[in-house]
Amino acid sequence: MDYSIGQVAKMNNMTISQLHYYDRQGLLPFINRTENGDRTFDEGSLKFLEMILCLKNTGMPIKKIKEFVQWTMDGEQTLSERMEMMLEQEQNVRQQIRDMQANLEKIQMKIKRYENEMN
Repeated sequence: MDYSIGQVAKMNNMTISQLHYYDRQGLLPFINRTENGDRTFDEGSLKFLEMILCLKNTGMPIKKIKEFVQWTMDGEQTLSERMEMMLEQEQNVRQQIRDMQANLEKIQMKIKRYENEMN
């Protein structure tokens, strides 16, 4: 089944203009176009977009995401580069989690302090 750009935007809580931006940045070379030039997404395209959004949401810059997309389009000869990139991003995300946990603990300490002062 193919999905229109509007359907895909809605499914991913995005705007159509965001998807157009990603396309202009070279992040969506895998999407198809109708005879009218409208973008369409199949199931494989949706999975690929899901990965792109994951990388974006975990702080990877567009430039690096574009590199990942290109490597993927280049095929199996880039598996080691993609693996290295994913391992690096995994470490970045783990650090983000540690940082967020430390911030959460500070907030919880402040809440306890306020609770004690209010009693």
